[in-house]
Amino acid sequence: MLAVKRSDFLIRPFLKRNNFRALYQIISTIIPIISIWLIVYQIVNHSFSILIKGFLLIPIICLLTLFSSRTFSLMHDCGHNSLFTKRKLNRFFGFLLGLVNGIPQKSWSIDHAFHHRNNGNWEVYKGPIDVLSLEDYNSLSKREQIFYKVTRNWIMLFPGGFYYLVLKPRLGLIIIIFNFTKDIFKETFIKIKNREFSGFLAINSRVKPPFSDYGDNFSELFELIINNLVVIIGWIFMCKWFGLVFFLSFYSLVSTLSAAILICVFFVQHNYKNAYAKDTKNWNIVDGAILGSSNLNIPDWLNWFLADISFHSIHHLCESIPNYNLKACHKANIHLLHQSKFLKLSDFPNCFKYIIWDNKNEELIRIS
Repeated sequence: MLAVKRSDFLIRPFLKRNNFRALYQIISTIIPIISIWLIVYQIVNHSFSILIKGFLLIPIICLLTLFSSRTFSLMHDCGHNSLFTKRKLNRFFGFLLGLVNGIPQKSWSIDHAFHHRNNGNWEVYKGPIDVLSLEDYNSLSKREQIFYKVTRNWIMLFPGGFYYLVLKPRLGLIIIIFNFTKDIFKETFIKIKNREFSGFLAINSRVKPPFSDYGDNFSELFELIINNLVVIIGWIFMCKWFGLVFFLSFYSLVSTLSAAILICVFFVQHNYKNAYAKDTKNWNIVDGAILGSSNLNIPDWLNWFLADISFHSIHHLCESIPNYNLKACHKANIHLLHQSKFLKLSDFPNCFKYIIWDNKNEELIRIS
């Protein structure tokens, strides 16, 4: 348990949001992305050899990946209503930023809010990779244990990233439509069979979301549909502009790398040695924020692309702090964060070994 309380932290001065600063952050992210795509078009349509084109595109892929990561990070702030002063502005720009990465912002934000409400309570929230308790892991067969270890290896960041940004929102909509259509036909058939013609139009089918964070209500479903329509229309336009094979390959690679970075950062900020890992009975939300969220000692330029999410303990202590105030708030309260975890880039690989929750000793452990 921590000796400090939430009231000990200096938070209020850093809660102030600035619409002009927020808009500048978005413009300074979106304009470079558009410019990079225009440069890619020039390279692809120039009479360079394939070798030279490939050589020129490598740094562009890296740069576009980083800007895509920043777009996601700003969308994340909009989800917390911390980027702009008004909720409507956060919703509007959050939706637009979600289109860039092809992900419905509202559904994602609701699911992410659940993580914030339960961070450090591993009985309720299992992290981004659904960490098993030691008891549940030991109950698996040898084959299932091997599968568990393989699917939680760091190398799975890449197929996982592709699935997370490219496939999941599209697959989610397809399955929702399938389930909805199936329910309509099923209930219609039952009503006709039982001669219940009076209730023929009163079909009680409901949307059954295939994932916890998509389609839980009509509002989320509506955004999921609009997001998919706009994104797929955008893909079609880009395919006509760049060519089908090149665009899908290039876009998939950038999305995969961007999502891999984001999933990796999210993972290491909660899965590490001596991370706070209590059950519901012993859990405390302030301890979960300070002891259950690592802070990253990474270069300033990388922090910029992640919108300062590296200062994660403060972010979890108060998600209402806009990203452009996080660093200052972190520095103002650094004397209270001596028990927090601080990670360097070289520490990241070791974090991926902590994929079991020892529920009896309340700690994350490695698989022996």
